[in-house]
Order: sequence, then structure tokens, then C-alpha cells
Amino acid sequence: MLELLQNLLRWLTSGSQWSGPDGIATRLLEHVQYSLLATLVAAAIALPVGLLIGHTGRGAFLAINLSGFGRALPTVGLVTLVFLASGLSMWPVYVSLVALAIPVIVTNTYAGMAAVDPEVRDAARGQGMRWYQVLFQVELPLALPLIMTGLRLACVQVVATATIAAYVSFGGLGRYVFDGLAQRDLVQVLGGAVLVAVLAIALDLALAGVQRLLFRNRPPRAHAH
Repeated sequence: MLELLQNLLRWLTSGSQWSGPDGIATRLLEHVQYSLLATLVAAAIALPVGLLIGHTGRGAFLAINLSGFGRALPTVGLVTLVFLASGLSMWPVYVSLVALAIPVIVTNTYAGMAAVDPEVRDAARGQGMRWYQVLFQVELPLALPLIMTGLRLACVQVVATATIAAYVSFGGLGRYVFDGLAQRDLVQVLGGAVLVAVLAIALDLALAGVQRLLFRNRPPRAHAH
């Protein structure tokens, strides 16, 4: 075990391992690119849906149950299915990552909207605000902390799952995991897993820090889902 840890540390700190087209730096940038694009697309789809459900109260059952659907989603199976249907491209990976991120963003956006005090809404309407003014000037600012939590959770989930890009012969940090398995190279497998875990944890801590900085004077109104 000690020898394995020493080999892992040597693998992670070797200068040659960080350079070149297959180096850690390149794979890290690929991984971040996959994750960022998938999260942005998921947010563009999920945020309007969550805001609409939260504002109107219609479809709340869908928003509540989407969280469970996201946890039950067989990501590798979905990648394989879309890959067989679309051929050799990154689309299966992006479709799967976006599908993974959408439920948590919709659920937390709805939760943030649902946590807004009804009296605040009524007061805004009583002042003659139109529905879009109530939504964007009253509800959205109050719901923003939970919405940010949803985006943070989705981003971390996507980073942790983006290793599947290597499953269909693309890049990212998952390349080390799948190549290591194929070559029976345990050090490479563990190295890839450690890099993914460190990236996910670092991103989570960074986003949590930004969230605390933005909302440090605002007490939480509800729990994330």
C-alpha cells in the first residue's frame, strides 16, 4: 500500500505527466470545458422552467420529483444510447451531463421561489407591479441564494461525472481512469480519480465561498434539495 501511494504521488508530481497533449494540464482544461458548457446549457434550460413553476405554482409536483429522477438517471447507459443513435461525437456526453444537471437546478430554483413569503408577493402586487416585475424585482432576488446552491450542486455533479467523456473515446480527466483500466495500470486509475475528486472539491469550496460572500448578510430561507 505504501509503495502504491508513493507511486501515485510520483505520478501526480512528475513534470512530464503535466505536459504534452495527453498531459494533466491538457486533460484538466478539457474536463473543465466539458463541465462548464454542460452546466451553462443546463442552466439556460432549467432556470426558466424553475422560475416559471415557482412563480405560477403550476407543475410543482414535477419540480419536486425531478430531484429523484436526477439521482436515478443511469448516466453511462444514457451516453451509450445516445452514442449509438448519433455516432462518434461529443453529443452523447453533453446530453447526459445536461440531463444530469437539469433536475437539481429546477428543483432548487423552485424551492427558492416557493420560500418567498406570500405576503411579500401580495404587497408587490398591491403596489401595482406586473407579473414580470414581481418575478424579477421581488421573487428572484429573494430566491437567489437557493438558486445559486442549485447551480453549485449541478456544477459539482457534472464535474464528477464528466469522466464519461473518456468512455466514448474523448478527453478529460476520465481518460486516465479508462486508459488505466484498459492497461491494468492502477496508479493511473487512482491518479485520474484523485484529480477528478480534487477538482470537484476545489470547485465546490470556491463556489461555496462566493456564495457566502454574496449572501453573508442574508439568512437562509430554505434547504437545498
